[in-house]
Amino acid sequence: MPDTTAENPGCALVTGSARGIGAAIAEKLAAAGHNVVINHTSERSAETAAELAGRIAATCDVDTCVVAADISDFDAAKTLVDAALERFGAIDILVNNAGITRDGLLMRMKEEQFSEVVDTDLKGVFNVTRHAVGPMMKQRHGRIINISSVSGIAGNAGQANYSAAKAGVIGFTKAIARELAPRNITSNAVAPGFVRTDMTADMNQDVLEEMCKQIPLGRMAEPSDIADAVAFFASDQAGYITGQVLQVDGGMAI
Repeated sequence: MPDTTAENPGCALVTGSARGIGAAIAEKLAAAGHNVVINHTSERSAETAAELAGRIAATCDVDTCVVAADISDFDAAKTLVDAALERFGAIDILVNNAGITRDGLLMRMKEEQFSEVVDTDLKGVFNVTRHAVGPMMKQRHGRIINISSVSGIAGNAGQANYSAAKAGVIGFTKAIARELAPRNITSNAVAPGFVRTDMTADMNQDVLEEMCKQIPLGRMAEPSDIADAVAFFASDQAGYITGQVLQVDGGMAI
């Protein structure tokens, strides 16, 4: 890891980190001693982002910065990266977590449903990484961790848009791993399976139990399970690992 000082402490930038998996990642990295940029997109998520920043401030000896930005927009992604650099002087860890779903069977899927998911889940990864990678190359160090999905590995009915985008994230991860390795920048992906979030909390309990029967370990992942994998890729222990995809799915996609 590069040397940091009070004037140039560096940071971990986590997109889509106001709640769910992103919030768990932000808290885990803060607990590991990293300043954190929390990214959100709406007034509703602004409240949860502020609450997250408060929790981190109360439990960790680090600083936080909350930035509203729609990472599907190339210029907005630059604004997000610029805000992180202005506040902390460097970006040491980039976690491309932000994502959306617009599920539907292919024969009924509208063009905008496909485009919206690809624009956020795949192009958004490019947008933020494109702006963040220049400073990382100059400092000759960086960790890039992209959140893919087992849907991007095995596919999933009703998720042609999401599966395509998440498969693209894996290809992007491997391509930039080759490009950036000479500058000591690693690029890896985490592919979660079925994760307990606000969305799954509203699902029918019988449906949840049936889905868990398809998972060899017999339970959904907690957001902290995904955060643990991200923290490993962000750590010094993963310094010789790049271009890899770690499935955190309880054996779901064996």
